[in-house]
Amino acid sequence: MTETTTTSIRTHGLTRTFGDITAVSGLDLELPAHGVIGFVGPNGSGKSTTIRMLLGLIRPTEGHAEVLGEPVSQPERYADRVGALIENPAFIANISGRANVQSMALLRGVLSDRVDAVLEIVGLTDRADSKVSEYSLGMKQRLAIAIALLPDPELLILDEPTNGLDPAGIVEVRALVRQLADEGRTVVVSSHLLSEIEAAADHLVVIRFGELLFAGPLAELLAQEQRFVDVEPEDPTELDRLAQTYQGAGLRIERENGGYRVDADPAASGQLNRLASDAGILLRRVEPRSETLEDIFLRMTDGQVGNDDLADAA
Repeated sequence: MTETTTTSIRTHGLTRTFGDITAVSGLDLELPAHGVIGFVGPNGSGKSTTIRMLLGLIRPTEGHAEVLGEPVSQPERYADRVGALIENPAFIANISGRANVQSMALLRGVLSDRVDAVLEIVGLTDRADSKVSEYSLGMKQRLAIAIALLPDPELLILDEPTNGLDPAGIVEVRALVRQLADEGRTVVVSSHLLSEIEAAADHLVVIRFGELLFAGPLAELLAQEQRFVDVEPEDPTELDRLAQTYQGAGLRIERENGGYRVDADPAASGQLNRLASDAGILLRRVEPRSETLEDIFLRMTDGQVGNDDLADAA
């Protein structure tokens, strides 16, 4: 694997339309080399369309992009430095995992010694000679990643690599993604499983309906988290009086799960309990909380899950 750039992906005004539908709109990105880059957005937000443009599989309608310093209009100039897993991998089920990887190595013109190397990287050496029909879904995903690693790429792009996996399979793939990045690669992971992105990513890109909402270090986005305290009275008939008590103290509240979400630092939990107690109200729940990445994401995207028509068109 060679390392020649400090920027893995750069786009300016990247746009793709399908008839009257705009799948990606004026996307401006400059993503760092090395580490895990999470690429998230609601269904139909344009993630897969963007990835296909970056890989040279479809052409932009407007704008331009570079991958590893080369224009996407000439993917042959960077193809041997990029590995990708797009959608569900297809294998020949009645032959071994090793044979599947060997056949792809032959097609890509990759030296045969890479076959054993990539099987070891993804932890399939012990099962390399088993038929793929005997593999679990998680093992098949790792086999697909092994094939993507054949050219020893600087940049690895994985589109929904944990889709359909059970919790154990998700943990396996997440650990592998982190390992590959720690070895010096740039790994772009498109996913709707925000908890997995939060656990593995260094950098984050958030898009919605093809438009960029955020691009930067994950820590920068998490610093925008809102903190609050959920409270609930023992007696539901005290809800109105509890609201009056907190509002009288200048606190902002929102009705939530049988009680209220109070816009207050978790350190103020004791004060909230005392205010209720002084008003003669017994609380059954005082729960300090901070937003997760998923909470922040839903707030940024207005809780929308996506545009299925756009996804179908793309």
